[in-house]
Amino acid sequence: MIDVFGSAERFLLGNGRLVERRLFGALFRGAPASGVADAVRGYRNADGGFGHGMEPDTRCPASLPIYTEVAFQALAVAGVADAELLGPACDQLASVSDGDGAVALASPVIEDYPRAEHWSAWTYERGLNPTAGLAGRLHWLGFEHAWRDAATAYTWGKLEAGDFPDEAHLLAELMVFLEHVPDRERADRHAAAVVERLGGSELFQLDAGAEGYGLTPLTIAPLASSRWRALFGAERIGAHLDRLLADQQADGGWPIAWTPPSEAARLEWRGMWTLDALRTLISYGRVPAPR
Repeated sequence: MIDVFGSAERFLLGNGRLVERRLFGALFRGAPASGVADAVRGYRNADGGFGHGMEPDTRCPASLPIYTEVAFQALAVAGVADAELLGPACDQLASVSDGDGAVALASPVIEDYPRAEHWSAWTYERGLNPTAGLAGRLHWLGFEHAWRDAATAYTWGKLEAGDFPDEAHLLAELMVFLEHVPDRERADRHAAAVVERLGGSELFQLDAGAEGYGLTPLTIAPLASSRWRALFGAERIGAHLDRLLADQQADGGWPIAWTPPSEAARLEWRGMWTLDALRTLISYGRVPAPR
């Protein structure tokens, strides 16, 4: 029988980025969470934003909201609300918003650098993806900022109006926001409707046997403690956990189901997905926690 945790650890140590290795150490090996902030700091630009391909499908040095979202996610998972990183990053987000808090994933600057094919003009439009997810992660971190407040108001306005498409990534961003925003009654009122729309989205895979790229219930409820776990039911969550466990590769890592811009990017993504898979499987009790 494969040693799921041990082989995943070896894969991460051999192939993962410093950010994921530091996160692994903080989550599973008792390393200080401050090391995650140190690794994230290496991606910061002089304007306070994050760049340098922190999202591996784009290899651009400029500050982009998608990179800032990956940085916020790492800090939130580690539980490190580093004000020296978060404050300037929020200032930078405010500088590229249109006054209402909304930001775009990227900008045309990415066209000067290697990138995955799906990173194109649609990513230049301001909207809920990534605005809602960025705001949600700041609420997760408990970090207050004027840009966060503007992005929160923007997201609530779109939710109340139902003014958004049934696109899986956008809906997943909304679920991050709804999980962490403090107004629980209001959030719970919207969550079931967003999940219902997810079920009809082309890139959302309710069936654990689906092939190819797509988001799943474990994207929305990656931990056993998730507020949204019950929205999918124990049987469906269990089936996706079975599939996730079965997808581990012989080298200990988990695969990706799209074409990245380089082999280095593929390994970076696999390190990210391997860490996420371990975190989910251990949380749900499918893999024993390390001693």
